[in-house]
Amino acid sequence: MTTEIKVPVLPESVADATIATWHVKEGDSVSRDQNIVDIETDKVVLEVVAPEDGVIGKIMHAEGDTVLGEQVIAQMEQGGAAQSQASAAPASESSQESSSEGKESVEIKVPVLPESVADATIATWHAQPGEQVSRDQNLVDIETDKVVLEVVAPADGSLSEILAPEGETVTAEQVIAQFTAGASAGAAASSGSSNEQKQDAEPEESDALSPSVRRLLAEKGIEASKIKGTGKGGRITKEDVEKHLKSGDQKPAAAAAKEDAAAPAGERTEKRVPMTRLRKTIANRLLDAKNSTAMLTTFNEVNMKPIMDLRKQYQEGFEKRHGIRLGFMSFYVKAVTEALKRFPEVNASIDGDDIVYHNYFDISIAVSTPRGLVTPVLRDCDALGMAGVEKGIKDLAVKGRDGKLSMDDLQGGNFTITNGGVFGSLMSTPIINPPQSAILGMHKIQDRPMAVDGKVEILPMMYLALSYDHRIIDGKESVGFLVTVKEMLEDPTRLLLDV
Repeated sequence: MTTEIKVPVLPESVADATIATWHVKEGDSVSRDQNIVDIETDKVVLEVVAPEDGVIGKIMHAEGDTVLGEQVIAQMEQGGAAQSQASAAPASESSQESSSEGKESVEIKVPVLPESVADATIATWHAQPGEQVSRDQNLVDIETDKVVLEVVAPADGSLSEILAPEGETVTAEQVIAQFTAGASAGAAASSGSSNEQKQDAEPEESDALSPSVRRLLAEKGIEASKIKGTGKGGRITKEDVEKHLKSGDQKPAAAAAKEDAAAPAGERTEKRVPMTRLRKTIANRLLDAKNSTAMLTTFNEVNMKPIMDLRKQYQEGFEKRHGIRLGFMSFYVKAVTEALKRFPEVNASIDGDDIVYHNYFDISIAVSTPRGLVTPVLRDCDALGMAGVEKGIKDLAVKGRDGKLSMDDLQGGNFTITNGGVFGSLMSTPIINPPQSAILGMHKIQDRPMAVDGKVEILPMMYLALSYDHRIIDGKESVGFLVTVKEMLEDPTRLLLDV
């Protein structure tokens, strides 16, 4: 019987680890609780021991490789039978193992979910039973309340059975499929010929669509075969669909859909679509924030002309030196960070009957993604320069767009910035992101007549809105915080001089 040797579950604050030292090699006999490998994290060295007596079969990751929690790094043949087999024919051991691996059945499981996530949903299967796949190829997308997890093939082979279909709710470590590792393409074809024949008769691109793309195609009545994919391996992306919509080529497909439905001209129709897990989570969190906090919003306005002039003056040199454009968000983040230093209550949170003051500055940045609004965290903003802030925000935005945000990207954060101005919002009252105590809303920059030194001038003005929890933040602190942000933005040299 084959046992998988896995990386232990890593703490939430540790993203990955490194294989430090293998104390055994393939073919070695080991005893129960014998140290097999040392795995090094940012903080500690973890020892992985043998679960029982046996023989080391295949080592999948060499020293120096970066690995993730629960990742399979080796296989072990259990019991005395494996040992006697190894001693009886040591010279042919590797070939015997290769042949056994060719028919080895492996369980495909749901990854370990964070403590705050109870279950998940099977979003999309990218492979079908009998279909040949390669090592590390994405088999299935699993959607949680916050992120989409990809489960990849542990080796070359094929799926033999899918146990959890799309839409089913699953839990951590649940077996969702059976996988035949090392199976040849011919064997896979013979074992799943009916499935492959069915696939030949159907459009293959439908298996490679992400949940957001599928929903968009369904909403617009577009056939996937009408769109040319530009993503990896020819996959259709959301941008491909939007480009297709702008070209106007979707009209025939929409017309065909109406004909298929045989709907009379002018008929009033409806469409019912279930909420995604993320949308349900957003709804619940927003409702909870409204019901469990004493939320109040205070407003101010800021003259953006000094920042706009500064960007115009230094944009070219900044981009040449740092390889990224100088945007407004870096000014917002640096101004907020300075204000948080001066008003620690705004950087604090309530935990039961205690107030927790944070001496670090992790700021959540609201990002619109195809799945909904998420708030990934930009960490240690006080230690970042303007270029570091811009690069950090760009990385989070790209991850959000591509569905690559990890749980670590979304956890934590002491304060949130949301910029509705990019969508044209002139003023809003943002809702707090629990357990945080405040959120700052930025808005559209719009030219307005303003009184300056007794004269009317046209200036680019922007409204600021600070929603805060009145249980922990009083009016004095909230207004003082917002005025500090206003002063920093209207006179950016204050950020340099710390005044």
